[in-house]
Amino acid sequence: MSLQDRLDAFRADFETTKAPAEVVAVFHRATAELVASGQAGRALKAGDRAPSFVLSDADGATVSSEERLARGPLVLTFYRGIWCPYCNMDLQAIEAAAADIRALGASLVAISPQTAANSRRSQRENNLSFPVLNDAGGAVAEAFGLKFRLPDDLVAVYGQFGVDLPKINGDPSWTLPMPARYVIGRDGVIAYAEVNPDYTHRPDPEELLPTLRSLLAAARAA
Repeated sequence: MSLQDRLDAFRADFETTKAPAEVVAVFHRATAELVASGQAGRALKAGDRAPSFVLSDADGATVSSEERLARGPLVLTFYRGIWCPYCNMDLQAIEAAAADIRALGASLVAISPQTAANSRRSQRENNLSFPVLNDAGGAVAEAFGLKFRLPDDLVAVYGQFGVDLPKINGDPSWTLPMPARYVIGRDGVIAYAEVNPDYTHRPDPEELLPTLRSLLAAARAA
C-alpha cells in the first residue's frame, strides 16, 4: 500500500467515524483557503538556492545544513508535529526509504516548530534514524516560504481535539509549516521540491530517489 493510500484510509475513517460533519467542514474550508491563497506556489522550488540553517536536534546538539551539504545532498522534510497522524505516517514512510536515500550519498533531517521534548517523542514513537530539528518560531519554515497562520475557526477545532499548539511548539503564534520535502544538492541549490497546502496529501519518498541518483551520477562524472 502506498503512503497516499494509507493517508486516504486514515482520512476516510476519521471523517466518517470520529469527527462530526461541522468539524470536517472546518478542516476542508481551511485547506481550501490555504490552497486558494497560492502560498504553495510561492514557496521555494527546484532551482532556487536553499537558505542555510543551524538548528538544534532533540538532544540539543547543533546541526548545520552547510556541514551536512559538505558531505553530500540533504533530504529535508518539514514536519508539523507529533500531534499530526498524517505527518507521523509521512515520517514513517521516509524512514522506510532511509537506507536507500543514504546509499545514494544523502543525509536526512526533519524540521518542526515543536519543542525538543516533543521531537524526542516523535523520534521514539516513529522509530526514526534521522533527527527532528527544532525550528523555534518557524524561522526556517518562513525562509522556505512555508509558514502560515491557522484561521481562527481551525484554532477552535484544534482546541476541541486537545491540540494546544502554543504548548506543543512553545510559541503563541498558532503558525505551522506547510508539509514539504526537499532535496538540496551539495551546491546549495534545491534539486527537488514538493510542497502541498493539503496536509493529507504526501508523495511517496521513493519519488525523490531519481533526483538523488542524478546528483550522484553528476558528482561521479565531475
